Amino acid sequence: MNRSGLHGVTRSLTFAAVALTLLLQGCATTSHASAPVPQDPFESWNRGVFAFNEGLDANLIKPVATGYVYVLPRFVRTGVTNFFANFNDLWSGVNSVLQGKLGNAGSDGMRVVTNTTVGIAGLFDVATGWGIKKYPEDFGQTLGVWGFESGPYVVWPILGGSSVRDSFGLPLDIAATPGFWVDDTGWSIAIASLQIVNKRADLLKASDILDDAVLDKYTFVRDAHLQRRRSLVYDGSPPDVK
Repeated sequence: MNRSGLHGVTRSLTFAAVALTLLLQGCATTSHASAPVPQDPFESWNRGVFAFNEGLDANLIKPVATGYVYVLPRFVRTGVTNFFANFNDLWSGVNSVLQGKLGNAGSDGMRVVTNTTVGIAGLFDVATGWGIKKYPEDFGQTLGVWGFESGPYVVWPILGGSSVRDSFGLPLDIAATPGFWVDDTGWSIAIASLQIVNKRADLLKASDILDDAVLDKYTFVRDAHLQRRRSLVYDGSPPDVK
């Protein structure tokens, strides 16, 4: 698949997000289920997708991630994490510019230049050791800074928890990942798969603790996600909810 084809996929994802959001809204208005949580009117749908994602994780992603940790030494996995984080820093810098946070954008830009050169294509996180701060941003946060409300909570297959607002940012966030810029379809899928497995490997211990500690994992994940996203949009100082 060439780059124009990948851009077509991104546009399709955007239209699909719009269509499915409208469908979900229609389902929510006709449902006779018990009163939903205000920020989660699609709870029935969301729980179903959450269960699907949990099954996919338990039967495929987690076992692969566990094998990945077993086979590859820590320094190799750290290098992979740093490589993808370097792309995240670049996208964060772009979003900081869009949000008018030019100082943050400059810091993220310095991180990218430092880690791409001295850090050998981002495999080594030299910038953190040099005290260059990172300011994680994505397009969903940018939309929030621009004044768009979060909207209802939505769970997408494979992608996981999001919101209506953040869902419109997902295609651009995906387009900012390294796999998107590889013209060869096989390599593109391989890079995207590596990113998923590596991220899951980084979360193995945390997810095991979560599985053992909570009774309703869906509710815990939903509430934690919404709280974290709100905090990120307001740079850690969200206003009081009226």
